[in-house]
Amino acid sequence: MLNVIIFGKPGSGKGTQASMIKNKYGLTHISTGDVFRKNTSEGTKLGNIAKQYMSKGELVPDEITIAMLESEILGFVPCNGFILDGFPRTILQAKSLDNLLINLNLKIDLVIGLDVPNDRLVKRLLERGKTSGRNDDQSEDKINKRLEEYDKKTKPLIIFYENQNKFYSIDGVGSLNDVNNRLINVVDSKKND
Repeated sequence: MLNVIIFGKPGSGKGTQASMIKNKYGLTHISTGDVFRKNTSEGTKLGNIAKQYMSKGELVPDEITIAMLESEILGFVPCNGFILDGFPRTILQAKSLDNLLINLNLKIDLVIGLDVPNDRLVKRLLERGKTSGRNDDQSEDKINKRLEEYDKKTKPLIIFYENQNKFYSIDGVGSLNDVNNRLINVVDSKKND
């Protein structure tokens, strides 16, 4: 079983790369964004709370995110492994995820960070906002706020996972296939350890 986290700022390509990787390794893809959208569109209690934060470009509080993700993970286990994108976003979430997985006799094997400069991310997100219908991708101010939130709350996870010898950073700039090949090289090297 292989459990992977794809890590990176909004617009870094986490979802796209996670979809490509899941097919190659037969993993279950769990996207926090998809889980949020499912809960908000279905009008669940957690979804309605999350929607209030998302509409302002803010990160959803840890306890809401954790509750939604726990339900999602439990719905997929057992499986060949999973790939998470967009979770965890804080140290508390990472510790909660570790505790949940320990209870299931599982663990995170690998965390891969996609490194993309902020100016490219803003361009990518504004372009995505033209077709995605996502309110938080249509305003440069909201995008910059999300990038600032990432730096404050999510960037510390790099050290958290480096201390566990699980974090690998790759260049997230280039064609989809170039970035995907970089990811595959890291996954294959970890699988062969």
